[in-house]
Amino acid sequence: MLNSDKLINLRQTYLSPSMSLSYNEPLNIVKGKGQFLYELNGKKYLDCVNNIQHVGHCHPKVVEASYKQSKILNTNTRYLNSLIIEYAKELTDTLPEGLDVCFFTNSGSEANDLALRIARYITQSKETIILEDAYHGNLTSLIEISPYKYNGKGGDGPPKFVHTIPRPDNFRGKYRGNNTGDKYANEVKKIVKKIQNDRNTFPVFFVEPLMGCAGQLIFPNGFLKQAFDIVRKAGGVCIADEIQIGFGRVGSHFWGFESEEVIPDIVTMGKSMGNGHPLSAVITTKEIADSFNNGMEYFNSFGGNPVSCSVGKAVLSVIKTEGLQENAKVSGAYLFKKLSDLKSKHKLIGDVRGRGLFIGIELIKGDDLSPATVEANQIINKMKDIGILLSTDGPDQNVIKIKPPMVFTIENANHLFESIDKLIELL
Repeated sequence: MLNSDKLINLRQTYLSPSMSLSYNEPLNIVKGKGQFLYELNGKKYLDCVNNIQHVGHCHPKVVEASYKQSKILNTNTRYLNSLIIEYAKELTDTLPEGLDVCFFTNSGSEANDLALRIARYITQSKETIILEDAYHGNLTSLIEISPYKYNGKGGDGPPKFVHTIPRPDNFRGKYRGNNTGDKYANEVKKIVKKIQNDRNTFPVFFVEPLMGCAGQLIFPNGFLKQAFDIVRKAGGVCIADEIQIGFGRVGSHFWGFESEEVIPDIVTMGKSMGNGHPLSAVITTKEIADSFNNGMEYFNSFGGNPVSCSVGKAVLSVIKTEGLQENAKVSGAYLFKKLSDLKSKHKLIGDVRGRGLFIGIELIKGDDLSPATVEANQIINKMKDIGILLSTDGPDQNVIKIKPPMVFTIENANHLFESIDKLIELL
């Protein structure tokens, strides 16, 4: 196998420079198993950030499902096949009653694009309400509704039909402290009124029930429920983007929106859905699906193929049989408490937030809560050097993201916690 220096040179020759690498000294990863990754030199890393490998890297039951079905048949949805029906039923059984109809796609971006298209057709409106610093995918239609991208390097702002409310952040947002849910919901109300007055049309509300790239944000109490009510009273449609947080990651519930006590009109899912296999979906109500059936066929060459459905079924089975949602709840709560205890010890830690195995540590400097971006980058690179993989995110890249495979254990949590504690002491 090629060493890292040669691989970097070849990447510079054959791959786009827009494709970034993690860490100051990139890793040459050649193997994965469970919650661990292995470098070419044999070094072992505790993976605390790859949420796509939801049930663990290279889970044998998922690998076997893919291999077994690949030997039999892999075609498209224009043929009758029981696997896609079985999988759709198992998937919708995890959702609240009414979310019953599936569209299968290949990536989170593709799912979100389709959900946006459906919602805009149903409302006959392009007016879309989004949250500051949200990220929904890399297609053109989704960059337009992703402030994380269009307000960042290379971005050129949103189109006129996209309306952004302030990031609902109790800690460093527009409104701070307890009981800010009403204030952030009022921002939604103001935009809805503006859409009605200026355009005389209906809004589409596109939201991650827990925000990932915005910095592992948990919303102020009551915000999302109020926001959904406001949009629906105006005749709008609510879309929940579960691509980073679904499939039991929040521990207390199978879906993130359930932890916010809302039921969306459309749900999108991907990433962890296939444990690394390209698999995603849009699920909605029969009423919306029937309304969208306007004569234009929906066809996807690969979405819902038998191999993908076999993989998806295997992932659902592993989550259930291995108790991974409960593990996320227990291990996540343990790690959250340990990290929260560090706030009183280290002034650098401004906030610890999250649910289940979806946690963020926001680093700040001084009483003005200035983002500790440099320190966050130092920590993740030093953690990598000692064999623990993390990443940073948020608008200021000062939030350490923790979203490991769901097989992450109490022992792993202790290792992570103790290592962060020691590293911060050395800064």
